[in-house]
Amino acid sequence: MGNIGELQTKAKEIRKLVIRSIGQARSGHPGGSLSCADLIVALYFDIMDIDPGNPRWEDRDRFVLSKGHACPALYAALALKGYFPVEELDHLRELGSMLQGHPYSGKTPGVDVSTGSLGQGLSIANGIALGGRLDHKDYYVYCLLGDGEIEEGQVWEAAMTGAHYGLDHVIGFVDYNHLQIDGTIEEVIGNGRIEEKFQAFGWRTMTIDGHDMEEILNAVAKAKKTQGLPTCIIMNTVKGKGVSFMENQAGWHGTAPTKEQVELALKELEGN
Repeated sequence: MGNIGELQTKAKEIRKLVIRSIGQARSGHPGGSLSCADLIVALYFDIMDIDPGNPRWEDRDRFVLSKGHACPALYAALALKGYFPVEELDHLRELGSMLQGHPYSGKTPGVDVSTGSLGQGLSIANGIALGGRLDHKDYYVYCLLGDGEIEEGQVWEAAMTGAHYGLDHVIGFVDYNHLQIDGTIEEVIGNGRIEEKFQAFGWRTMTIDGHDMEEILNAVAKAKKTQGLPTCIIMNTVKGKGVSFMENQAGWHGTAPTKEQVELALKELEGN
């Protein structure tokens, strides 16, 4: 297990870069990017076996950001990890930039899968894992889903597939921040008992504090010891985590902060 304090510091850096890049672009999705920052850090700076110098290394672990709109957090992690210069974050969402509004593997070093259309990521993760099995590879495939996203029916088709094929090298995460673009999860449809749902589909499940770095690392370690079935880790999180005026506010799902709000958010994050 890595140094928890260092990982927490890295998560704060990620959140600051998320705010800066979305503010610079004047477009983007800060709320869900901030809520998943701790997981992204745990994966890229401790858990995943990857090589920034060789982004297409065949034996690397893979990450599928199924909730593709949260890509500012992924881009910040890739930059800090050394896949491309941090200065590229200033060009988020620019026409022709390597950092588009949703992940595009054809342009961005370190992005394994192009995503954005919600509900598809878990199916892709299953396919990658099945390919790895056929190739006798031992890599893991990590897939991050949004709690609003799992209202999509394809997610549950993929859940059945993962269990049917015993894809124990697929580890899914649900960013359970209780908010989506139209309001609370409960108001829009209501997908409560997420853990029980995945269990019913044949998955091992765990529920953790998605902002507790030690809990994240321990949960993944347990998942990697599981044989014969995939694991879903439900992470209780706060949308807009780390910026008080964004926390638990559905309005910050897809709204960019103004210059003044950027300065206020960065000052707050630095104080944290």
